[in-house]
Amino acid sequence: MKTHRVGIIGLGTVGARFVEQFNLHDRFELSACWDASDTARDRFSSTENVVATAEDVIANCDVVYIAVPPAAHATYVEQAVAAGCAIFCEKPLGVDIPESEHILKLVESSGLPSAINYVFGSAPSAVELGRRVSNGELGDIVSAEFMMHLTEWPRAWQAAATWLAEAAEGGWIREVGSHYVFLAQRLFGEVTLEHCIVRRPAPELAENLVTARLSTKPTPVTIHCESGSAGVDSLMFTVRGSQQSMRIIDWYNVEATDADGNWTPVAIDATPSAPWAAYRAQLDGLAAMLDGETHNLPMFAEALGVQRVIEGILSA
Repeated sequence: MKTHRVGIIGLGTVGARFVEQFNLHDRFELSACWDASDTARDRFSSTENVVATAEDVIANCDVVYIAVPPAAHATYVEQAVAAGCAIFCEKPLGVDIPESEHILKLVESSGLPSAINYVFGSAPSAVELGRRVSNGELGDIVSAEFMMHLTEWPRAWQAAATWLAEAAEGGWIREVGSHYVFLAQRLFGEVTLEHCIVRRPAPELAENLVTARLSTKPTPVTIHCESGSAGVDSLMFTVRGSQQSMRIIDWYNVEATDADGNWTPVAIDATPSAPWAAYRAQLDGLAAMLDGETHNLPMFAEALGVQRVIEGILSA
C-alpha cells in the first residue's frame, strides 16, 4: 500500500497531537511541519522536519493537515489548492459564512481530495450510535440532546491558545459544540436553528451559556451547555428512541438502555484506548480518501452546514 506524505501547518494542541498520530500510522510519512510560534517549532525541531514556512510544508507533502486558528484557514487552503495538494483541515472552514462559502467553492471546483477533522466522522462511539439509529434498533427516534459542563474555558491544557477565550474566533460552542451539531447532522440530516439563548461575560469574550433548540426532519435536538461554574467537566449526547435510548459520554464512551431501562456500557473498539481508536479510525479514513476509496470523513459541504448553525447561535 502506498505511504502518503503528510505535512502539518500548526503545531499547537491539536496539531501536536497529530504529529504522534501520523507517526504511529503505517499509511503516513510525516514529511514536514511548521508553526508561526518559535516555541512550537522548537518543540519538534529535534524529531521532525520543521521547515521555514507554511509554503514549504505544502511543497513537501501530498496532503496537508491545517491545524491553525480559523482566521488562517482560507490562506492555507488557497495555497494547497494552488499547489494541487490534498487537504485535511480543522473546523470551521473560515471565520464567517461568506469566507467559508468561498473556501467550499474553491475546494469543490479543484476536485482535490479534501475533508474536515470532525472526530465523529469516524470515532467508534459515533459509528455504533449511527449503526443502531440507521438499523432501527432504537425504534422511532423521539429526540436528541447535547449537554455540556466545563468548569473553565479555555481548559488548562489549552491555555496557550488565548484566541479560544475570545468571541471573534473562539468559544466552546465552535470548538466543542460543533462536533455534536455535526453528529446530529450525520444522524438525522440537515439541522436548522429554531431559537436559542446565549450569554457572554463581556461582548468581546466567548460565551459561557448556550441553550438552543435545533430541528431536523423529524427529530428535535436540544442543547444546554455552560462553563465557569463548579462541578465536574462532562459532555453527553443522548438519542432517545421508542425501543432503546443511547448516549455518548465524554466523546468516546457509549451506553444504552437495557430491558429494564437502566444505562449499561456498550462495547466498542477501544484499543489501546477509546481516544486512540478514534484518531486511528480518522486517519484510516484519510488514507482511504487519498486512495480514492469510500470513506466516512466529513466533507467541506457538511462543515459549512454545521457552521451555519453555530454562527446562527452566536449571532442570536
